[in-house]
Amino acid sequence: MSEDLSKGASRTAEAPPDVPAPRPERRRPERRTMAVGCLLVFMAQMATTIYLPSLPAVQHDLGISRSFAALSVSLFVIGAAAPVVLWGRAADRYGRRASVLAALALFVASSALLAVNSSAEALLVLRAVQGVGAGGAAIIARIFVRDLGGGDALARRLSVLSIAFVTALGGGQFLGGLIGTYAHWQAGFVVLAVVGAVGAIGAATLPLDPGQGRAEQTNMIRIYLRILTVPAFLLPTVAGGLGFATIVLLQEVAPFVFQDHFDLSVDAYGNIGLLFGLAYFAGAVMVNRLVASAGSSRLMRIGALIMTGSGLLLVALWLLPSVPLPAALVVFTALYCAITFGQAALFPSSMAVAVTAVKDHGAYAVALCGFLAQSIAGVVATFAALLHANLAWAGVAAALSALAYALVRRDASVQRAAAATDRSTT
Repeated sequence: MSEDLSKGASRTAEAPPDVPAPRPERRRPERRTMAVGCLLVFMAQMATTIYLPSLPAVQHDLGISRSFAALSVSLFVIGAAAPVVLWGRAADRYGRRASVLAALALFVASSALLAVNSSAEALLVLRAVQGVGAGGAAIIARIFVRDLGGGDALARRLSVLSIAFVTALGGGQFLGGLIGTYAHWQAGFVVLAVVGAVGAIGAATLPLDPGQGRAEQTNMIRIYLRILTVPAFLLPTVAGGLGFATIVLLQEVAPFVFQDHFDLSVDAYGNIGLLFGLAYFAGAVMVNRLVASAGSSRLMRIGALIMTGSGLLLVALWLLPSVPLPAALVVFTALYCAITFGQAALFPSSMAVAVTAVKDHGAYAVALCGFLAQSIAGVVATFAALLHANLAWAGVAAALSALAYALVRRDASVQRAAAATDRSTT
């Protein structure tokens, strides 16, 4: 079936006569493209992390339950996931620039409204809309980075995007802690609106791929379904989604664990975010440095294994209630950092492996990969809002990581079988 995808270009002969001729290859400014891509990924992730330290304050100020407050994180993730495949279609039909600017317009407008909102119900609606914009901007950023090329070079570029992710992971939480201490929590949404506006200016200046009009749109569903039948795409994509879901789960419960269970202040929790950022940075640097020698598939397996081992140790921590609170805090923080490091190795590697397996329809492959990862994370985050017991959510996190590891091991078997088949036919 992957052979069918590699022949996608030959099928354009069956398209209507008004299909435009292939466009000449344009010179792509890689550094500027990567800079804008990093800013958009940074923005999308910071929309969660700058908000996390204030979750208990949001609960108090709006008079809502812990589960209701956590739902504002879940709905953001779901909003980011739901329309991702449509963002991929828009990027192909209307062009990368027009689509990413539309996504950024949604993000900036919803962030500005969140900065002045005082309704609990409107908080959920606006967070979902903000997620739609953030998810669109982030996935289209990955699409125009994919336009620069695939393979292990793509894994290196995605690891650079991971560094932007990690900057938002640690820096956003740190900034959120400062905002929660010295300002009102809604000030974080003002920061997000400004960052989104800067991202729009940057995207508007890039020579991105124009749209193809209606040329390929009637085949959209068929293309997506065909991609889903390629095991070399599906297995690493789902594994990366499970790893992402693990991180989202931890982000959702961590403010309450650190501030309620370990009795940390808002700014102290924000400062700990810098450690998580360093852990993700270390994992991203490992991918960037070793992908040429180790390969994306091996790094993907290493990341999943680290996450699984750390998840099991996290379960063991909550099974030992006699551990002194200061020691438990240190161990919990260290295991959180280890899981973050593993995800930094797993996610860009899994996306590179998955997208490279699809020889044609790059925008569709990136969009579908992002949709599946975000959808898995959104479902898990919604479920996690109901998990208040530490042992319960830790068990779910360990199970997700273990399943991700099983899938990447299965992917390795599929790749070995495919290589053996290729050798036997040559």
